[in-house]
Amino acid sequence: MNTTKNHGRILIIGAGGVATVATHKCAQVPEVFREIMIASRTLSKCHAIRDDIKGRYGRDIQTARVDADNVPELAALIGSFRPDAVLNLALPYQDLHIM
Repeated sequence: MNTTKNHGRILIIGAGGVATVATHKCAQVPEVFREIMIASRTLSKCHAIRDDIKGRYGRDIQTARVDADNVPELAALIGSFRPDAVLNLALPYQDLHIM
């Protein structure tokens, strides 16, 4: 018996090439990733990914602007969205801020 509860909320930080591919892959598995939020410093990149996913898969995802160097801002976003997992695809020097 599987006692693990998966609410399927994932927060993807970053909106570059790798984040774009990862977000598309998550969107293709709605039974695992029920809610997706992509957040980046550049909100227009998040919106472009969101719009492409809506067009390809008919899925709505959330977007947010976040500065991955700003720990209080990150903490507020994580606290408000309450993801089950955070996928850090921001720049490598931001790893410790996100962790």
